[in-house]
Amino acid sequence: MNIYRTYDDLPKIKLPKGQEVSISDSTIRDGAQMPGIVLKAEHKLRIYEFLHQIGIEKLETFAYNERDRNAIKMMFDRGYESPEITGWARAVPSDIDLILDIEDIKETGVLMSVSDAHMLDKMGLPNREAAEEKYLNALQYAVDHGLRTRAHIEDMTRADNSYFVYPLIEKILEIDPDCTIRLCDTIGYGVPFTGVDEPFGIPEMVRYLKEDLKAKNIETHCHDDFGLAVANSIAGYWHGANWSNVTFLGIGERAGNAEMEKLLLFLGRRVEGFDKYNLECLAEFAQFMQKEIGIRIPRNKSVVGSNVFAHESGIHTAGVIKNPFTYEPYPPEIVGGNRVFLIGDSSGIEVLRFKVQDTLKELMGVQLTVEKDDKRLRSIQKDIHKLYDKEKRVSCISDEEIQAYVEKYFLFEPIVEKNMARKVDGIE
Repeated sequence: MNIYRTYDDLPKIKLPKGQEVSISDSTIRDGAQMPGIVLKAEHKLRIYEFLHQIGIEKLETFAYNERDRNAIKMMFDRGYESPEITGWARAVPSDIDLILDIEDIKETGVLMSVSDAHMLDKMGLPNREAAEEKYLNALQYAVDHGLRTRAHIEDMTRADNSYFVYPLIEKILEIDPDCTIRLCDTIGYGVPFTGVDEPFGIPEMVRYLKEDLKAKNIETHCHDDFGLAVANSIAGYWHGANWSNVTFLGIGERAGNAEMEKLLLFLGRRVEGFDKYNLECLAEFAQFMQKEIGIRIPRNKSVVGSNVFAHESGIHTAGVIKNPFTYEPYPPEIVGGNRVFLIGDSSGIEVLRFKVQDTLKELMGVQLTVEKDDKRLRSIQKDIHKLYDKEKRVSCISDEEIQAYVEKYFLFEPIVEKNMARKVDGIE
């Protein structure tokens, strides 16, 4: 018989391939392309510091302008071993030269767009053969100049993989057997289901890269246009990929990228053997992104939303007060969050009692117990219900309002009654 009453009671699942997996970050590269935001050099440095604190293995960055290069210098000046700072370039020698100019960078991504729409329409190339020649020449140039490489296979989930992309990757691996093959689900068309063939099936593509082409390093780079970016990233790991490229909060173009915080949480809490990442700064990281970068975080956003550990409804709050495991999937401190109990129109007496006791402790410095049938508690509940019954109140009751109710019913009224009793005694 299995009993699940605590977090430690729940079993963890295992990656079926048993490979070591890692995470690379694209927040300051792909994420920086999100419309409406600007990442200054100091922003990139702070993001780098958070990534170091978490334990992310790599990040990639542009090196096109002075702002990019200033940020890179500031990051290297920190002296951290991780995350490794890597470059990113289009498949032209001049771009690769920009990476080579920064001697501390030892690896670069090389953009290789592989769908016909990208090669023929976006880039204006005459045919697939011209694209292949361009990509292989650029890769060879990077390798000849001592760089480790990462082939950014753009739009692979809308490309002719069997007749163009896979043969191209074979030639890439001939030039650099250690090249990381980045499977890019650029418009989010990939699906995480087995049995789905190209160009959509992430499991089948990863399997082919690993088993047929013998790629040593396979990385997913998934966009969230259909809401499957995290699922596709996990599917990549499940079928043999050893890297996933993500952004914090999923920022990026259009619907953004796979969200780092979700992947980290899934690996750390649900999968066996992933204690290497420190998630305690995730809430602080999210607040930085919201305050300094202007990324609006929905209250109900997984992992870092303000409502993740907020409880209001009667059944939920009563359960969490007795045992947080009942309605919280993991303890708040895991991600640097805080548990919050709110009083609203769906709150029951149990959470109100908890808030009143907590407020009394703050006011008086001692822990007091208030019974559920205490008339004063019921009076507060009645007053709150009136606010919502008239349908004029559209927000939760603040802690300041709870304190006012506690002062009114638990502190002031007993004093008034006691003073009145003394006066009556005096008259008698």
